[in-house]
Amino acid sequence: MGMTVADTVMTGRYATDDLAAVAVGGGLYISIVFALAGIIHSIAPIVAHHHGASRREAIGPAFQQGVWLALMLSLPGALLLAFPDPLLGLSRLTPSVEAKTRAYMATAAWAIPAVMLYRAFHSFNNALGRPRPMMVIALLGTVLHVPLAYALINGRAGLPELGAVGCAASTAAVSWFGLSCAAGYLGLRRSYRPYRLFSRWRPPEPRAFAEMLRLGLPMGFSNFVEITSFTLIALFVARLGPEVVAGHRVVANINAVLYMLPLSIASATLVLTGQALGAGERGRAGATAVSGLALGCALAVIFGAALWLAAQPLIFLYTTDTAVRAVALGLIGYVSVFLLFDAWHTIGSFTLRGYKVTLAPMLIHVVCFWGLGLAGGYRLAFHGLAIGPANLAPMGAAGFWLMAIIATVVAGALIGAMLWSVSRRDRPPRGAV
Repeated sequence: MGMTVADTVMTGRYATDDLAAVAVGGGLYISIVFALAGIIHSIAPIVAHHHGASRREAIGPAFQQGVWLALMLSLPGALLLAFPDPLLGLSRLTPSVEAKTRAYMATAAWAIPAVMLYRAFHSFNNALGRPRPMMVIALLGTVLHVPLAYALINGRAGLPELGAVGCAASTAAVSWFGLSCAAGYLGLRRSYRPYRLFSRWRPPEPRAFAEMLRLGLPMGFSNFVEITSFTLIALFVARLGPEVVAGHRVVANINAVLYMLPLSIASATLVLTGQALGAGERGRAGATAVSGLALGCALAVIFGAALWLAAQPLIFLYTTDTAVRAVALGLIGYVSVFLLFDAWHTIGSFTLRGYKVTLAPMLIHVVCFWGLGLAGGYRLAFHGLAIGPANLAPMGAAGFWLMAIIATVVAGALIGAMLWSVSRRDRPPRGAV
């Protein structure tokens, strides 16, 4: 997300059309990555349960099957970016923005195999309770990306001036760098040798794939639904002009960065819950869920208040375009409120994944985020809404954000009720529900 922030700031100061291209192309890239990575993240609950139950001999084979899955998912991901007509057909981009968007996505396609394999390493390490190596690699990648992307956007240090495409080129290079670091770390560290990660390599096993897909497909589709409920907004509001798209991009980017806080707490809660369940300690699993929700929501309130107070200087950092600034300032209040409900929903959903419950939350996400949030937001944004004797005029991009808040409140309530029910069960957790 640090890389995304850098891309938004640098292209915002380069040209509005390039910022709009990063908004659309980058949003679609993130949507595809989150969807496919969600499937790969099925490694986390599986390995966490093995680790909690001290089944060391099962951890290496589970990781290897995750690597095979990552390789297989790389092809459709890269093809969707290289041939984006079905995705861009949803929008009405100006010719300039569309050309830049297509070039951005075609370049970003080269990052997909590295990103997918890296997510396998990432999920495996998290499941063992060892997130620090991946954190260091991510920080190194961000430090490398910022100057490289700047040089490629603006044509510095003897590199070509690529504008928005420079962000994608740098993302691809840094993704392969991160993968190399992760593979080298796992291969060289002695503490990983008992798991035999790279020895006795097993071919794809249908039974293992069935478990990963049973858990991972709903997880991946949930990610896809949630992320596209925001990225598709950029496509829909494109008809309102590049300034509106760019303004939405700024606030969506701020929201995405702050989303890393509940997401990180959610990931930790998933792992610790899964380890507790693997060890047969259901009481500890329930206490972990409560602690994660309380911590995440408290921090979301603090961050939401800070965002409201610092809105103007933060948005001015992103862009010098006064029209884009005006759009972003009109939307920032929605983000401040949205953070709390999104934290509750996210941590609750990930905790259910620790219980290996993934299908029912996915159905909730589809109904709430695509039905209530996106479809309802489209109606409110472009046609307004009649509520009894009152009529709401079309709200533009703000309509999407208002309905996103309402959708997240409903999803959070349903997810919370489901988590309460699952955590009170006396029998051991079963497969996906």
